Amino acid sequence: MQLVIVESPTKAKTISRFLGKEFKIVASFGHVRDLPEHKFGVDIKNNFKPTYVITPRAKERIKEIEKEAKKAKLVILSTDPDREGEAIAYHLACLLKLGKKKPYWRIVFHEITEQAIKEALKNPRKIDMNLVNAQQARRILDRIVGYKLSPLLWRKVAKGLSAGRVQSVALRLIVEREREIQNFKPKEYWTIEATLKKFQAPNSKSQGEFKAVLVKKDGKKLDQFAIKNEKEAKKIVEDLKDAKFKVLKIERKEAKRNPPEPFTTSTMQQTAWQKFSWSAEKTMQIAQQIYEMGYITYHRTDSLNLSELALKMAEDFILKNFGKNYYQQRVYKTKSKVAQEAHEAIRPTDVEKTPEVLSEKLNEQQLKLYDLIWRRFLASQMTQAIFDKTEVEILAKNYGFLARGQILKFDGFLKVYPMKFEEEELPELEKGEILEVVKILPLQHFTQPPPRYTEATLIKELEKHGIGRPSTYAPILATIQERNYVKKDEKKRFYPTAVGILVNDLLVKHFPEIVDISFTAKMEDDLDKIANGQKNWVETLKEFYIPFNENLNKKYKEIKGAGILEKTEKKCPKCGAQLLIRVSKYGRFLACSNYPKCKYTFDLENSTGILCPKCKKGEMMKRKSKKGKVFWGCSNYPKCDFVLWEKPTEEKCPRCESLLIKENKKIKCSNKNCDYLKK
Repeated sequence: MQLVIVESPTKAKTISRFLGKEFKIVASFGHVRDLPEHKFGVDIKNNFKPTYVITPRAKERIKEIEKEAKKAKLVILSTDPDREGEAIAYHLACLLKLGKKKPYWRIVFHEITEQAIKEALKNPRKIDMNLVNAQQARRILDRIVGYKLSPLLWRKVAKGLSAGRVQSVALRLIVEREREIQNFKPKEYWTIEATLKKFQAPNSKSQGEFKAVLVKKDGKKLDQFAIKNEKEAKKIVEDLKDAKFKVLKIERKEAKRNPPEPFTTSTMQQTAWQKFSWSAEKTMQIAQQIYEMGYITYHRTDSLNLSELALKMAEDFILKNFGKNYYQQRVYKTKSKVAQEAHEAIRPTDVEKTPEVLSEKLNEQQLKLYDLIWRRFLASQMTQAIFDKTEVEILAKNYGFLARGQILKFDGFLKVYPMKFEEEELPELEKGEILEVVKILPLQHFTQPPPRYTEATLIKELEKHGIGRPSTYAPILATIQERNYVKKDEKKRFYPTAVGILVNDLLVKHFPEIVDISFTAKMEDDLDKIANGQKNWVETLKEFYIPFNENLNKKYKEIKGAGILEKTEKKCPKCGAQLLIRVSKYGRFLACSNYPKCKYTFDLENSTGILCPKCKKGEMMKRKSKKGKVFWGCSNYPKCDFVLWEKPTEEKCPRCESLLIKENKKIKCSNKNCDYLKK
């Protein structure tokens, strides 16, 4: 018997369809060893030697795998084809003593298909220690920053805070964008828009109105801010009151639009956010499921490469279903310097398995993502979309207007991958033709600040700067939210919390290298070099640790009072001392300056200032359940268990004296037995 070890039961089930009875397939359920949870676990003096322990949830699983390994003639490690997968294979090999007492193979494949698995079995190898060391170096780097820097934050700012190496750069981007928005001064400008149409014969059918925008004056092009205020705009409208609008020039041309590239991890995450509002974490979870079912290639990749087999598969499908005028083979060059061309872009393993074919086998969310991947792959091998564009220059006195029209002439790749574009058809016009004026409007505008980052735009920014890798984008975004350093507004865009701003500013001032974009990008490059065998992992850690540790020791002495945001004029209701606004991992709060003698605090983020109607001692506070649902409960919990699932107001019901609550823009009584509704 040959034992095959993979990460998940789903992957094991899929692989079992392609291998015979001589193979036994088991799942490790992910990582089996890691650094200890409550200890540092790195011997810095001994070349950063890590101490690994079996993860609590893997203990029983390892016992079962050990039993199966004893029976097997050969153990085949078939974990994922990246650094994390290689590290899992390495830890399994260590625990099972593979290579010493038991022979083993390491096999990799980028899609879970019969052909790929059988090909991998023909080409086994040993564990790639360069990949393992790259993963190990990243893990130790993150442990050093987390374990060494977090205690400084606890002592100097607030208990419970933590710092992360790559997450801190993502936080910095969000904080700096928020400050750009706050400091932005809008600039006023105006445009002039004319609504025009052809003069029609009395009984002719109207060809519709169209819009033209003022772009020139006295033959010179106007810039965006040429019309500064309403007075200037109204003067131009007045000048044009009796003007004849005459067609000066008509230019017709063909415009072509290329299909998008096949998906990488980051572009898949960005597109799933734009189309479905899915977080990067959710997208990766669903992609993992579809990959393990054998329907898509490996979903952690920054390569745009497509295999010869994939290109032929796309060609056959397009020619058969759409015709030769829709097919064009395209080879995409990967932008990343470190992407491995042996890896592929994310694509369906079998393009004949259309979304319709798999509609019974995939759940709703899996089908949505598969459909997106399937269409994106096919579109990448299709012809351009062709548009007919028309530009019409119109003269009115000494003013030049421009009208633009665009219609789709040939859909090309849009046949399978629809994209938004404005289609506006202009009427048939002739040079020298006089047009009828319907109305001329002066329109006021203000320049807009840069928008807050969404998950999609933040991933794009991180990727642009070379920060993070396919496997890290989702955890980066999840971590800064879990730490309460950033939140999302009503449009699901990131903004920093008070504690997030404070932590960022402290790191920028005292640990600039931790939040420096170039420094972090260089560190990512170093990890890639370790993976490629071009750099030593211990030397890389030394280069980081020695200056970091020297600075850390210095900052313990230097930093004072970092947790105080500002002093207030308010007095402590317990002892009369001055109250300070401080910050904790949960946000801003009032604290007595006489601490630790006086421990009075008042939560400024989540306290409502509303007395609990049940115990008359506590105050209603905003809280979150284990499942993430927001509710309002008594601050005197667990002594008082009063809760409301809607936000309380400061008012009481005029009928029963219960608290009034806000529910779906209505204010009503919180008492279920009272039907009072405020008008």
